[in-house]
Amino acid sequence: MSSPEHKQKIWNYIKDIKVGMLTTIDGEVLRSRPMHIVQDEYDGTLWFFTSASADKVAEVQQERAVAITFSDVKNDVFVSLSGTAKVSKDQKLIDKYWNAFVGAWFPEGKDSSDAALLEVKIHAGEHWDSTDSAVTQLFKVAAANITDKKPNMGENEKFSSATTPM
Repeated sequence: MSSPEHKQKIWNYIKDIKVGMLTTIDGEVLRSRPMHIVQDEYDGTLWFFTSASADKVAEVQQERAVAITFSDVKNDVFVSLSGTAKVSKDQKLIDKYWNAFVGAWFPEGKDSSDAALLEVKIHAGEHWDSTDSAVTQLFKVAAANITDKKPNMGENEKFSSATTPM
């Protein structure tokens, strides 16, 4: 189960990465594209601005299940999240999350008929976090090959919410 403490842990991993690869289903094909989170805190829902006319909007309406992955290769942190997505045209939310970065994508401003939010409710996920240096990781892999034991490459944890619909 994803506790408030675990949600904070996930947020601590992704808040500085900011851009994740959102995967949707287009017919029978998986499609991924970079998406920039716009919120300042995480409660189990991620928010992204999108053009209401974008392909992903139709894909979310056809198949609401999505995945989003974040990676920080420099710090060996990887997060994979699964959930359900829907599009929101709620002007109060658009006003709340609007910023100069988003404005660059919507020259008509936050009142544009094309401005929308993608709301992703997270139901499950997994994260990997290795605090070891690359040299230490190589040593662990070499030692594992000699001893036929799996190397301990850091923290790995799966989670799911109690109300996972998937």
